[in-house]
Amino acid sequence: MNSVETERRTPRRVTRKTDSSSAPKRLRSPVDQQRAEFLRRCRARIDPAELGLPRSRIRRTEGLRREDVASLSGVSACWYAWLEQGRDMRVSDDVLERLSQTLRLSEDERIYLFSLVQHRAPRVRGDAQEEAPADVIRLINALSVPAIAMNLRWDVLAWNRLNSKIYRDYAAMPVEERNLLEILLAQPVRHLNPKALESTARRLIARLRFDYSKHADDPKFEALIRRLSNRSALFRRLWRMPEFTLRPFGIHRFTHPKWGELAFEHTSCTPDGYPHIRMVICTPENAAARAAIAHLDSDVLVPAT
Repeated sequence: MNSVETERRTPRRVTRKTDSSSAPKRLRSPVDQQRAEFLRRCRARIDPAELGLPRSRIRRTEGLRREDVASLSGVSACWYAWLEQGRDMRVSDDVLERLSQTLRLSEDERIYLFSLVQHRAPRVRGDAQEEAPADVIRLINALSVPAIAMNLRWDVLAWNRLNSKIYRDYAAMPVEERNLLEILLAQPVRHLNPKALESTARRLIARLRFDYSKHADDPKFEALIRRLSNRSALFRRLWRMPEFTLRPFGIHRFTHPKWGELAFEHTSCTPDGYPHIRMVICTPENAAARAAIAHLDSDVLVPAT
């Protein structure tokens, strides 16, 4: 064999090695293994007959075959096999949504699948939450400080007794007017001077940009932005600015007609299982606020026996 023949054969061996190394890698971490096991279990629990598939085929395992899931989700059988094996690969939101539908995942399972594959929660889908869940309402009512629950469109869905006493009683307002941003920006706020109002609005609108990015396909959210733009010059100016934050609340200082100069630290959180909901909890920050809360806590009517 001459030297020319040797050079011609060597590249072919290298090319075969390169091609094989370009395939998705085998299991790399415990998370990859969890993904593989999760998909197998979700597939196994579905009766093929429920999807109109014949039972007559010989099956070594219960439930759907990989080929069935792939066909129903619009992907190749080989690609789905790699995904279920836990190999390292990029997967789009659209494909994960189709897999969620094929495997009949609950909302919690859908979020878990996105976390396993993309290492993040999925984009919030559908319209904003219109009612507060019962357990969130119970939690708010059990708190000894003012608190509200609102959706990502900033519609106030629930509030406790202390919030009604310190801030406002939303029960006295029509449902369509219970939007926190519209209350602050499109209606007169007597307890905030213009400087304090602009400082508060700047923080809230900086957070609103993030909420809007997750709900840009919500027509009611679009309508809210238009209303605020039409009714508030302050909103129009601040909405054009590029400021952004995930911590919009902080210390809120205002003058209460009965309790005087109050300061509350506002903190927000999202209850587990409810990505559409945000709770805002108001902790007393100065002596006057603590005194007001202590007085209101003691002023609870005892039911007649």
